[in-house]
Amino acid sequence: MQITRSSIDTSKGPADWFTGDVYIDAVAAAPAPSRVSASLVHFMPGARTHWHRHPLGQTVFVTEGIGLCQRRGGPVEVIRPGDRVLFEADEEHWHGAAPNRLMVHLAINESDADHDVVHWLTPVTDQEYAAAPATT
Repeated sequence: MQITRSSIDTSKGPADWFTGDVYIDAVAAAPAPSRVSASLVHFMPGARTHWHRHPLGQTVFVTEGIGLCQRRGGPVEVIRPGDRVLFEADEEHWHGAAPNRLMVHLAINESDADHDVVHWLTPVTDQEYAAAPATT
């Protein structure tokens, strides 16, 4: 067992990955042979990722608030605390907060010598984001 006291500050999500205010806390980045990393990601109301894909897939677990997610070609889905979303390997998708609520999720990712964690794509347009169902 190893306990690591956090010495890494919360970081602001970069504008070339996110629209709106997003804050990231690193949770896990185990050394090899582990391939897993995890981050707690805080999306302020209306904030969202850009379209992206994970070569080895991604799981997000919603811990707080109300969020939205969409895979390319599918409907925008509402996600709530306790929801677990699996994005398949290389599935283009986005996720973020509802327009009027913040959302926090744990993002769990894999990578290895042959696969990056993520490939960032284009921003989610306001029109794509506005296609979300009501969250009330």
